[in-house]
Amino acid sequence: MRSPRHVRFVELSGEAMSALLDGDLSKASRAAGVSLTEYFVTDRAQWLWRFRLDQMAADPGHARWMVRQAVIGSRGLVLGHAGFHGPPDGVGMVEIGYAVAPDFRRRGYARSTLAELLRRAATEPAVTTVQATIAPDNVASLATISGFGFVEVGEQWDEEDGRELIFEVPARPVPPA
Repeated sequence: MRSPRHVRFVELSGEAMSALLDGDLSKASRAAGVSLTEYFVTDRAQWLWRFRLDQMAADPGHARWMVRQAVIGSRGLVLGHAGFHGPPDGVGMVEIGYAVAPDFRRRGYARSTLAELLRRAATEPAVTTVQATIAPDNVASLATISGFGFVEVGEQWDEEDGRELIFEVPARPVPPA
């Protein structure tokens, strides 16, 4: 039997994201095949849907790397969203992103979501490195990545989020020499 914190991903289509931008949770939920909550129409979420739709319009082939709903249980309870910021770059790096709705925080779901993202990255032959960028004061996210082998490799300035620390981990474990 799977852990109650096992997370699976369900694609969030362009149709669903467009409905979310319109504030139509009912239409978005029908398009997604699961019941979405108000968390998906917050200002922050709306910014993400707009950004991802623009990315998908520029290159529809990138859609499979983008946003998924993080779902638990047989009834498809949606606890947040997760995905990659795009396909692997020229050296095989993908950046992960995930968010857990407030009602589900501090219960292990972020770690389960991260584990599923890393599992997916490991199955992609083109992916060699997984990157996470986190604000230095985001204690919860820093705690979430601990224990997954991430190493701090630098920092950057993000126009949306400000200063971020950059962490990376190999997509697949390196066998011992």
